[in-house]
Amino acid sequence: MAITTAASRLGTSAFTNAAPVELRPTATDDDVTQVINAVYRQLLGNDYLMKSERLTSLESLLRNRQITVQNFVRAVAKSELYKNKFFYNCFQTRTIELNYKHLLGRAPYDEAEVIYHLDLYQNEGYDADIDSYIDSVEYQTNFGDNIVPYYRDFETTGVGQRTAGFTRMFKLYRGYATSDRSQIAGTFPRLAVELAGNMTSSIASPGSTYLPAKKGEPLNTAFGGSIALDGRLYRVEAISANLPRYPKVRRVNRAVIIPYKELSPYMQRVQREGGRIVNITPL
Repeated sequence: MAITTAASRLGTSAFTNAAPVELRPTATDDDVTQVINAVYRQLLGNDYLMKSERLTSLESLLRNRQITVQNFVRAVAKSELYKNKFFYNCFQTRTIELNYKHLLGRAPYDEAEVIYHLDLYQNEGYDADIDSYIDSVEYQTNFGDNIVPYYRDFETTGVGQRTAGFTRMFKLYRGYATSDRSQIAGTFPRLAVELAGNMTSSIASPGSTYLPAKKGEPLNTAFGGSIALDGRLYRVEAISANLPRYPKVRRVNRAVIIPYKELSPYMQRVQREGGRIVNITPL
């Protein structure tokens, strides 16, 4: 059964009917290798891992059953490998977003969760913050000692979940073949605005090059710089492609503010130009 009716468009097809990866007592060496690779993929956000970067001593401990998968996950998250990719060069709130995604398989549900981890890091340090995810009841309930964390909120079970988690995951997850370090928004947080305003996120398809306007950055408008003040206004974000002045392989992000009556003509124009509407927000 598909995770959603549009799983292929949302980029979640790879997770359809995929069983969680678990290290069983009867596991062979190949099974352990599969577990190790699954942990790297989950925690490193599908980022490319060179042979020289592998944590071979930790891998050996897991192969010899001297540590559980849970503690292997803990050690990877505390490693310099993980810090170099997602801590040292990221905004702290972006690191928290990724910790939730990598370690608990979901997006933050509200701003209180972010504030909690900001305070914990400031008062007790990085390792204590990582332990708070791994030692949580939520982690133990969903993954236990020997299941590799996975993206839980792609499938709504209603157990310990919130509806907002499904839409917010698509701001953090940008497709099965995309890594968390290769996205166009870089090291900036993805959910700060929604969490601060207690709003749900719109879903942008993983294959798009969607990038929200930065704070303080003026928007283009359909009125040459002037905006009509009467009637309903909408912020429309689109990816324009195949424009005469651009190579076909290049995409241009465009954000405009237009009144309701102009919505349909504008959307038709974008489609004629080979573009795609990725978000429409009422103002």
